[in-house]
Amino acid sequence: MKGWIGPIALALVAGIAAHWTTLALAPGVIMDAALANLAKRNIALHAFTNPQRITPQSQAVVRSSPDLFYALCRYDFGELEGSLKVTMSEWPGYQSLSFFDASTNNYATIRGEGRTRTKMLLPPEMVGSQKEGEIISPTAHGVILIRRLAPTQELFDQALEASKADGCEYFGAPNADPTD
Repeated sequence: MKGWIGPIALALVAGIAAHWTTLALAPGVIMDAALANLAKRNIALHAFTNPQRITPQSQAVVRSSPDLFYALCRYDFGELEGSLKVTMSEWPGYQSLSFFDASTNNYATIRGEGRTRTKMLLPPEMVGSQKEGEIISPTAHGVILIRRLAPTQELFDQALEASKADGCEYFGAPNADPTD
């Protein structure tokens, strides 16, 4: 039995190391693949793109809710110097503005509560120098998602019209005033 302790311990250590490596690297690999897939589907960089209504035929892998309208914005602070001005326009029903980093972490979510919401998104190097209400991205790239409850085609069309006032645009220098 003593002859097996070394190989068993080695197998256990290797298994634990493989497990932790997978947990550490998988989210980044998944998000890189998702961002590449979004780029292939012509989801704009630094602008919201409004995809078609969700149906079983339009979802190949993960089926999103058919009751929600989605608007997506990819961002990459490696592609620009400055910040992004993110606007979610007014919507009378449920809506949320969610920010996802390069490791698929949802690091901020803002509810619409029937009003227009504007946030400045700053690059990771701005940690500690942001003003109140500004959001710092923990990674250089990620995805911003607006969801609106729109369970019927009529509400989906209204959400599509409301989305024309959404914005995800390069704003210039970090800490600039978005009302200028």
